[in-house]
Amino acid sequence: MTDKIRVRYAPSPTGLLHIGNARTALFNYLFARHFGGTFIIRIEDTDRKRHVEDGERSQLDNLRWLGMDWDESPETHEMYRQSERLDIYHQYIDQLLAEDKAYYSYMTQEELEAIHERQEALKIAPHYEYEYKGMSDDEVKSYQEKRKSLGIIPTVRVRVNDSAVYEWDDIVKGKTSFEGSNLGGDWVIQKADGYPTYNFAVVVDDHLMDITHVLRGDDHIANTPKQLGIYEAFGWKVPRFAHMTLIINTETGKKLSKRDTNTLQFIEDYRLKGYLPEAIFNFIAFLGWNPGGEEEIFSLDELVKLFDPERLSKAPASFDQKKLDWLDGEYIKKSELSDVVALCKPFLEAANRFDEHAEALVKLYQPQLKFAEEIIQLTNFFYEGYPELGEAEKAVMSEETAMIAVKSFYKHISVMSEVDFKADNIMPLFKEVQNETGIKGKLLWMPIRVATTGYTHGPQLHEALEILGRDEVIKRLENTLK
Repeated sequence: MTDKIRVRYAPSPTGLLHIGNARTALFNYLFARHFGGTFIIRIEDTDRKRHVEDGERSQLDNLRWLGMDWDESPETHEMYRQSERLDIYHQYIDQLLAEDKAYYSYMTQEELEAIHERQEALKIAPHYEYEYKGMSDDEVKSYQEKRKSLGIIPTVRVRVNDSAVYEWDDIVKGKTSFEGSNLGGDWVIQKADGYPTYNFAVVVDDHLMDITHVLRGDDHIANTPKQLGIYEAFGWKVPRFAHMTLIINTETGKKLSKRDTNTLQFIEDYRLKGYLPEAIFNFIAFLGWNPGGEEEIFSLDELVKLFDPERLSKAPASFDQKKLDWLDGEYIKKSELSDVVALCKPFLEAANRFDEHAEALVKLYQPQLKFAEEIIQLTNFFYEGYPELGEAEKAVMSEETAMIAVKSFYKHISVMSEVDFKADNIMPLFKEVQNETGIKGKLLWMPIRVATTGYTHGPQLHEALEILGRDEVIKRLENTLK
């Protein structure tokens, strides 16, 4: 292996890019860029049953959208997809077979399941029982020939040393070890279809691509001892491992699961709802890592500079949708108005609302937008007429002084001309109503807000009224007074 840091993100194209996978890619990216190393994308597509036609494109497009780039990938290098490397795997499998470190297994799936059922009934952990136990060489040969004659296609299993102890110094978890006796016996390195299994192919790939560090999720930790056994069988140098902690959904207190359809978990979902990629990148970077201090908003370049793998958290990361919404809102607040208008435009166009008021509406709501799609819900009262009042709004209008304030405001605004109906001219009217009625604060402007918009909350009222227009505002006030 080279001394220069080389890391990889190796997704399976079995679906859209998930938050957990995006975190793995992001930490590998930050690690490589911080230390001036190489970041590689490798596609692990040997699971043909779960292969999704558009899976690879989704992975790469969404990583680019998040702001990541890479140095090597299937786009720039040949045989960076596992399905293109079968001859390479077969070469190394043949080597293990020749050295008697692996062997052909003719046990069928039905037989294996029957054995596991018996083991479970006996309350024994399911494991592979060596099918050649007690057989002589001639008996092994006879057994294999009989199985071949039945049309059974063998798998290839690697021999596991039950007495071995597999140890490594994990960047996140520290000293970690597994006993060989807990690996479930000799395991399959080549399936009956000729494809290698994940735990074999990944070792061959990482070795040949000179991977120095493997940063991945906690769910891979049980794979590591098996992979160490392959490194040992070939006498190869082992990369440094870092197993990042699980991501916990703060809403449920459970592991973030793709089956939880109540939570947005795919990067594509956030793109479609109009989140900013910088905010998503920033948020994901804090799922199991932080630079210390109280600051929470960083640019990509700042995160690259600050990234320290020793600060990867040992505690589970918390996925908090409300925190993500807040963070995206902060990014939207700091964005140029033209960029926010462009972000909102597809949603406004789809709702037939990209009209002469579009820019003014986006400017009005920019301080409170959490994501671009929200512009439709927030602007409903401009386009869908006066809404049915909710309980909070009814409570406001039931105040003893509510109609006094509305009547006074109507008197002052109804004499205003269409030309003068501007936010800067509307704002002084609230002071005039206060002077005339003696009503102040919420008791003054809240009834006026409900009377004109139908809601107790919203943007700056004088600016909203200008966009609604003189005729519509007067109409709503008159309906309220009736």
